[in-house]
Amino acid sequence: MAEANSRHKARPQRPLSPHLQIYKPEINMVMSIVHRLTGAALYFGTLILAWWLIAAAAGPDSFNFATGILKSWPGQLVLVGYTWAFLHHMLGGLRHFIWDMGKGYDLAMIDQLSWSNLVLSVVLTAGIWGWVLTSRGGL
Repeated sequence: MAEANSRHKARPQRPLSPHLQIYKPEINMVMSIVHRLTGAALYFGTLILAWWLIAAAAGPDSFNFATGILKSWPGQLVLVGYTWAFLHHMLGGLRHFIWDMGKGYDLAMIDQLSWSNLVLSVVLTAGIWGWVLTSRGGL
């Protein structure tokens, strides 16, 4: 019994489980966290979309009020963020679908898919909002 206790005391103190102080953040880890955050952001953004649709059904005064808020620069910023969150989450879902098919598990492909998710979501958001702003002169 004494032998077992002496062995136990010789072990270095380590954390019970790995955590963020142990791991160096890598792109796939960051994209996993961002995927969860964009999912939460989509919940709140969908509440804004539902409010806008209810305002449209409630009549012109309610609709003009809601549209006025969404046309303001903070409203536009929220809409751009909602667009990015939607596209990022959708592309992350496609990335997970590829993995569900049993493809893309080598480390280089995981990094490539993660970076593609980030870059494509930003490029598509910029493209959509560039088109919206130039084709209509604003929202």
